[in-house]
Amino acid sequence: MAGIALGVEEEFHIVDARTRHLVCRSQLLLDTLPEDRFAEELQRSTVESNTKPFANLEDLAGDLRVLRETVIKAAGELGLGIVAAGSAPLADLQAMKVSPDPRYEQMLDDYQLLTREQLICGTQVHAEVADRDLAIAVAHRLGPWLAPLVALSASSPFWLGADTGYASYRTLVWQRWPTAGPMARFGSAKEYEQMIRNLIRTGVITDPGMIYFDVRPSAHVPTVELRVCDSCPRVEDIVLIAGLFRALVTRELAEIERDPGREVLLDPVRAATWQAARSGMEGELVDPVEGVPRPAAEVVRRMVDGLRPQLEETGDWALVSELAQDVIRGGSSAARQRQAFARRGNLADVVDLLLDETRSGVLPGDVRAA
Repeated sequence: MAGIALGVEEEFHIVDARTRHLVCRSQLLLDTLPEDRFAEELQRSTVESNTKPFANLEDLAGDLRVLRETVIKAAGELGLGIVAAGSAPLADLQAMKVSPDPRYEQMLDDYQLLTREQLICGTQVHAEVADRDLAIAVAHRLGPWLAPLVALSASSPFWLGADTGYASYRTLVWQRWPTAGPMARFGSAKEYEQMIRNLIRTGVITDPGMIYFDVRPSAHVPTVELRVCDSCPRVEDIVLIAGLFRALVTRELAEIERDPGREVLLDPVRAATWQAARSGMEGELVDPVEGVPRPAAEVVRRMVDGLRPQLEETGDWALVSELAQDVIRGGSSAARQRQAFARRGNLADVVDLLLDETRSGVLPGDVRAA
């Protein structure tokens, strides 16, 4: 049975192929790319790709690969490299610039260092939910299940040349925005839109696009949008997260019919998200059901097993369970990056690892490049 349609926005760092440092070359690169599939971002060191919507995970994986191959080839011809990760290990903050767009320039003026330090990339997954009221309800109720997805994506241990001690330092950088974090409960789309108008009236934000909740109803398409995950070097990790997110959305849509008034406490969600950013897959996570610490591998297994009915309904069980086991066995990108650094104490080796993994993205079974 076909499931809810999924789409992915992938953000990529642009690095100099020789020095491995982050560079402001997005416009040069975008001039060579299809404008309907690639876009600028806040920083000139970043470029974003946008998949088409797909009901089939294998089709989504194929589009992700095509887009990566397109941007990597174009970058290579310009002496540039493409890194899919939450942060780029080598960056000079003083050399970074925002994209030449009035909105981004206003953000720089308003938020200053917060904007200048936004040298991070994320993976954003859209799941189609046409009913706006339902999308708003689902976005709130998914809060407890986001921390394991952060851990699965964790790929930002290094920041401005140093090991942060976190698996996903991007999460901490992102949470500084005034509208970031888990989404409160709203009784209707009308109530949600009024909240946005009230925030804009304060002057703290300037438009609806600056609502940065961990999961939010999209401002421009009929979807629920997952926003907490780091960019993932490996395509298979994006496919895993997309499959799990769709299953979570599907389950919550059914649960809303049985228990429409359930409210999620936000403080435990914030705490669990911080813990996932700290530990990734190499430590403990907060169990979404019992609220107690458990090994990350156990939390992920329990989540996948709990979603088996939804995953089987869409034909995703075999692929998603296999991909989850791959991450449990192999660990997070953050751990692989630290292992690469430990060999010689050289961050260029970490960038090389990320360049290689971004280029690969081979999936098991039928989900392979043609």
